[in-house]
Amino acid sequence: MKHRFDLIIFDWDGTLIDSIDWITRCLQQAAVQCDYPVPQAQAAKDVIGLSINRAMQTLFPDADAKTQQQLVASYSRNYLSKQISADDLFPGVQEMLGQLKNQGYQLAVATGKTRVGLQEALRATGTEHLFCITRCADETASKPDPRMLREIILHTSTAKERTLMVGDSIHDLQMALNAPIPAIAVSCGANSAASLQQYQPLLCLQQTTELLNII
Repeated sequence: MKHRFDLIIFDWDGTLIDSIDWITRCLQQAAVQCDYPVPQAQAAKDVIGLSINRAMQTLFPDADAKTQQQLVASYSRNYLSKQISADDLFPGVQEMLGQLKNQGYQLAVATGKTRVGLQEALRATGTEHLFCITRCADETASKPDPRMLREIILHTSTAKERTLMVGDSIHDLQMALNAPIPAIAVSCGANSAASLQQYQPLLCLQQTTELLNII
């Protein structure tokens, strides 16, 4: 797989940063605060990667539009109550990104986060300079729609076959299939290796930093 790719597109939560448990708790807390049944942990994890509006619609399909807005607002307050830093990145991720960039790869992020949320995360972790482009769910279509991948590919003038998606959720891998572009799954985030394998990734790694050993 050496020298097969020019552009590597990473998911953010659960792929580069160890945030899945925190997001899960914030989703569950939002349910409590809005007097809705608390979703099981895996049910909450299964919506991570979607836009927050789509995630809430999936978790709480019976909630009306006003309640959906309240759930989103409660989640956002909960999530922003924690100050993140570079220490929240998975071990070795910052070094991996720097090494890949120095090797000539173009790096990008495709995330279900809002633009405000991602910009704060990039600032807090000191990683913004490592990416040539980032795309967020509130400025394009939510995963698994492949629109954000296509926008990144167009921006970087990269061929699909020279582009790699790296993600921890079934939504990342379904998006890659829909694009279609090759993908590598990582099982350090929202979904298990068994769940991820159903979406035909090239490989399923335990940690994202293992990428350095294969490309």
